[in-house]
Amino acid sequence: MTSEALVGLMLIAVAAGLMFARFSRPVARVVFSNVAVVAPYNGVPTLTLRLANQRRNEILEAQVSVSLVRDERTVEGEWMRRIYDLQLARQRSPIFAMTFTVMHPIDCASPLSGATPASLTAEGAEIVVTVAGIDANTAQAMRARSSYLVHEILWGRRFVDVFTQTEDGRLAIDYHRFHETEPVEPSAPRAGPELCGRS
Repeated sequence: MTSEALVGLMLIAVAAGLMFARFSRPVARVVFSNVAVVAPYNGVPTLTLRLANQRRNEILEAQVSVSLVRDERTVEGEWMRRIYDLQLARQRSPIFAMTFTVMHPIDCASPLSGATPASLTAEGAEIVVTVAGIDANTAQAMRARSSYLVHEILWGRRFVDVFTQTEDGRLAIDYHRFHETEPVEPSAPRAGPELCGRS
């Protein structure tokens, strides 16, 4: 009876610990925009996507990384899946409370320089986005991930403005327009090889 009691107490303790660990783990409720867009920003074609924090608290030291994954043929004629890290205009936010606009300038140093929807489709390209941060309430690390295929990257469009002003003069965010885009005139230029000194 003593052994059964000890085993029963141990099982209860283990079950309680597992349940606590499971439900106390913070869930990164980060919303990624349905699409990414390519449009001029300060005269430079820029890949842009949006993030939003659905949690009522803040995500501290938020770090965003964006990678381009595509198929390439080596000099020996073999196909290889290559991963390129894309340089962002801003990849860190000390406090991620509402929205985060992620931007990658497609300049001559960008792996997307000279790319078109047709070329990215032929390469089986994919844009992978990862967000990491610390939950402000529990101080635990959290991560979220999403990706964009070629048909989810809209060229010559930009995101609509989601900032509005309330009656008392304060700024607010209209999340109903979070995924909306609008055309850019003229259509977005691209950093072609001829502009980067390459033939």
